[in-house]
Amino acid sequence: EVQLVESGGGLVRPGGSLRLSCAASGFTFSSYAMSWVRQAPGKGLEWVSALNSGGGSTSYASSVKGRFTISRDNAKNTLYLQMNRVKPEDTAVYYCAKPGTGLGPPYDYWGQGTQVTVSS
Repeated sequence: EVQLVESGGGLVRPGGSLRLSCAASGFTFSSYAMSWVRQAPGKGLEWVSALNSGGGSTSYASSVKGRFTISRDNAKNTLYLQMNRVKPEDTAVYYCAKPGTGLGPPYDYWGQGTQVTVSS
């Protein structure tokens, strides 16, 4: 059974930092690209970042480029999102997602999400 479990969310002040983790199991993690997707209150899903299977190729939404860094540890089956210089508009539930093929979408598995709130 595929499982994606996010952690690391919480309350952070504007300008601060936070690192999200996504522990993966039930599939060959190192064979798949992975993504982070977020949903702000009252809004739709927004793709944040993607990383290829080996970790050497990344892409970011313009809203987070230069502030967020996606990475992975294939030995630990874990995906990360380092969030720096956060802004109130980064407030959202953050999900890690596994694409069916390629970089996605579509995504065939999602985690339960972790809440990030940016507020002073």
